[in-house]
Amino acid sequence: MKLATTNLNIRIDENLKRQSEEIFNELGLNMSTALTVFLRQTVRSRGIPFDMRLSMPNDETLDAMREGNEIIKSGKARFDNAEDMFKALKS
Repeated sequence: MKLATTNLNIRIDENLKRQSEEIFNELGLNMSTALTVFLRQTVRSRGIPFDMRLSMPNDETLDAMREGNEIIKSGKARFDNAEDMFKALKS
């Protein structure tokens, strides 16, 4: 028994399409098969089949960002060039 099929037309960035096709070809897939795999996994997992989240800096990076913002707000440690900054850091 053959499954009923339908066409799916999407608009996509030309460069993204080309890059994706190159990868799919290396995997032995065409665009249609690769998208079918994605859609089947979406149905099986009842959601996007990969982790989707906004990048969140780790605690150390967040602390450094806060410290940098405090320095900027205070007006201290302003440098005209990297050389002056490194001199101040060494002292």
